[in-house]
Amino acid sequence: MSSQETPEENLPSEQESAHGAVAVDRTGAHADPFADPGLPPHEHRVQDIDEKAARRSERTVALLFTVSMLSTIGFIASFVAFPVDKSVYLWPIGHISALNFALGMTLGLALFCIGAGAVHWARTLMSDVEVADERHPIEAEPEVKAKVLADFAQGAKESQLGRRKLIRNTMFGALSLVPLSGVVLLRDLGPLPEDKLRHTLWAKGKLLVNMNTNEPLRPSDVAVGSLTFAKPEGLEEHDHDFQTQIAKAALMIVRLQPDDIKDKRELAWSHEGIVAYSKICTHVGCPISLYEQQTHHVLCPCHQSTFDLSDGARVIFGPAGHALPQLRIGVNDEGYLEALGDFEEPVGPAFWERG
Repeated sequence: MSSQETPEENLPSEQESAHGAVAVDRTGAHADPFADPGLPPHEHRVQDIDEKAARRSERTVALLFTVSMLSTIGFIASFVAFPVDKSVYLWPIGHISALNFALGMTLGLALFCIGAGAVHWARTLMSDVEVADERHPIEAEPEVKAKVLADFAQGAKESQLGRRKLIRNTMFGALSLVPLSGVVLLRDLGPLPEDKLRHTLWAKGKLLVNMNTNEPLRPSDVAVGSLTFAKPEGLEEHDHDFQTQIAKAALMIVRLQPDDIKDKRELAWSHEGIVAYSKICTHVGCPISLYEQQTHHVLCPCHQSTFDLSDGARVIFGPAGHALPQLRIGVNDEGYLEALGDFEEPVGPAFWERG
């Protein structure tokens, strides 16, 4: 049938033609094209109707929070239990740092258990009733404020935080211990507050060993005007802490004419004009390796700090803040050069604990 044959009463009115067709229901009333579909019927969880199941969930949440606390304690204990240089074999990764592995596992488990405990708590014990709220103006009316406070109080009640004391106490325990991990991480900002920087391997009776020949030094091995580098007896390059120890104990051996030594203490701590000074620059810890025979000056190649070995190794140029520490030496019964003690002051750059 063509549009010309359509009965006039079935044609849309002018208003409907202008604004489009309007849907009508069977009763003839206009239907809402965006009708509220509604919410499905609420289904109760087993924890809502069975107190035994609720208690099982409570114990599960408490267990997760407790594991978090134990993991945090394990994280802190790992700093003490595992040396920095210890490695373990883990298949299929291979050799990894035992300390890093322990820290990662314990901290990760602590954080995971807090999150898992919170999720399990919310999914099984907190109220899961769907609440529809109408849109409201942005400004907060007194009625809205009252409603928010009422909702908050209702939510606090439905969370069962006051009733489930086991969950509450273990959660507070887990949350209070986790921040301790960040405090322990401050250890990596520097050495522990001990006196490690004040002492080296040098001690009374330690022989001076030539770094090149690995043989103990005799006074006759050190010629006037020569520069020899030495290390403490017993320190070998294959030792696991060699780099740490040599960074503090490296020694410069220079032989001067006794008449050229200006500092009285330097002369008293020397042997037949042989003086021993720390090789570590007091600016930023670079190894000193340049020596001028005529002036008895040693030069740090990093920032050109210059020290006078004939005058207590005092600074005569450059950014270094203080003189090089001197090691008191002598000769043992077998004719070898030996240390008569450790350095009297810390070697290398200044640090904040240094007094």
